[in-house]
Amino acid sequence: MKQESFSDMEYRCRKKKTKREEFLKIMDEIIPWEEWVSLVVPHYPTGKRGRPPIEIETMLRMYLLQCWFSLSDEGAEDAIYDSYAMRKFMGINFFEQDVPDATTLLHFRHLLEEKGIGKLFFDAINRCLERAGRMMRGGSIVDATLISASANLYMLARAGGSLCPA
Repeated sequence: MKQESFSDMEYRCRKKKTKREEFLKIMDEIIPWEEWVSLVVPHYPTGKRGRPPIEIETMLRMYLLQCWFSLSDEGAEDAIYDSYAMRKFMGINFFEQDVPDATTLLHFRHLLEEKGIGKLFFDAINRCLERAGRMMRGGSIVDATLISASANLYMLARAGGSLCPA
């Protein structure tokens, strides 16, 4: 069991959870982390040369944050340092480890893109959300949220219709 940090103690006493925190909690619960890590393992560096590689799950979580909140590599790194909700999702405690740097994220993102793994992840997320009766609406760091989708919107989206009027 991990030791609770001062930030954890302070945030535990809050009266309200943010939409970002709720979103990240739901995503943390629905993503099959072990299965997804196993998809990356055959392509990930072993660390025989150079510095030891960062854990795949940590990099995968950072990559997903970058995609969900439309962040640059540097923006993702800064946002994790700045946001308690993102640090909690990442499982980072500053007493034990640092946030992976932007260049490490860049290399990880390129690896996933080259191998076509990133698309597999997002298709799987959408299937999980559909089963739960939710859909993702993303864009910027302030509005990536999950909303309950009515059956009419779901059917319109499945039929290839637009959810946004022209």
